[in-house]
Amino acid sequence: MESIDRKKHWENIYATKELKDVSWYESTPTTSLNFLEQFNIPKSAKIIDVGGGDSLFVDHLLELGYMAVTVLDISAAALERAKERLGDRALEVKWIVADAATFIPTEKYDFWHDRAALHFLTEEDEIENYVEAIKEGMTETGVLILGTFSEQGPTKCSGIEIKQYTETSMTDRLSKYFNKVKCITVDHKTPSDKMQNFIFCSFKKIPA
Repeated sequence: MESIDRKKHWENIYATKELKDVSWYESTPTTSLNFLEQFNIPKSAKIIDVGGGDSLFVDHLLELGYMAVTVLDISAAALERAKERLGDRALEVKWIVADAATFIPTEKYDFWHDRAALHFLTEEDEIENYVEAIKEGMTETGVLILGTFSEQGPTKCSGIEIKQYTETSMTDRLSKYFNKVKCITVDHKTPSDKMQNFIFCSFKKIPA
């Protein structure tokens, strides 16, 4: 799918569905929060949530006292919804409207979080561009968290075909720049009571 079509698709999704109606909704993003605790990410860390949309991860980050949070999404409508929900606290967050496939970071992050953005990139050049962006956009001691549908998960999301990953395929994809720390599988229950199996992997940069 061309990036312009992808953007139109997501703008339409966020214009027609409420927060609690989308399949990826989580009132508490437990898996993501557990990674913060596991790696003892300091409150001063620069954090980016790629594909964050109007998810509640940013709310929890602010509540925990994180002071340098960026949320990136292809949909401006999604970010506007998140800003409205946060009210004045939205001023504490940097908001970036961009497609992960073509994103070029302008600063470096200590914690790069991506729950279900990578698996929408199905073309080889898009994936390569994104991996390069992650490498360029992370500090040397940064932590990378990637979550995608596993091979036991769906093959589509919101009408778009996705790329499933295994621990091996995700690790191989990142192996040029990153060492795997740990991978886990997680069953996510959607608002419509369907189960979606995810794989989450954590990585650290290979020392230069």
